[in-house]
Amino acid sequence: MGIQTNVLHSRTLGALAAAVALTPLGEVEILSVRYHADGASAAENLTVEIDSGTGTAYDVVLVTKAMNGLTDYVWIPATPQHVQKGDVLDVNYANSNSDNWGIEITYRKLY
Repeated sequence: MGIQTNVLHSRTLGALAAAVALTPLGEVEILSVRYHADGASAAENLTVEIDSGTGTAYDVVLVTKAMNGLTDYVWIPATPQHVQKGDVLDVNYANSNSDNWGIEITYRKLY
């Protein structure tokens, strides 16, 4: 695999509920979403979804992962997932255990 150009990282830390949003300035391709917590997660779901700027009829959940007991999760899309200018990529997790967490979204600019 060659060196990929235009690859960016969005990193966010927290200790309460995770509500991370990536709002690109132009079209991007999502390469991965990584989650890490300092303690075993509760029986809650982590979700990655696109909130479409076109309207709610076009919103889509890309992945839902049951995090029960996990400290790490990496999602790599099996097919290209593009987020358009005006869309928002949301990563959400309730985090009722109040663990310290980090979320990293890796993406490539297509504009």
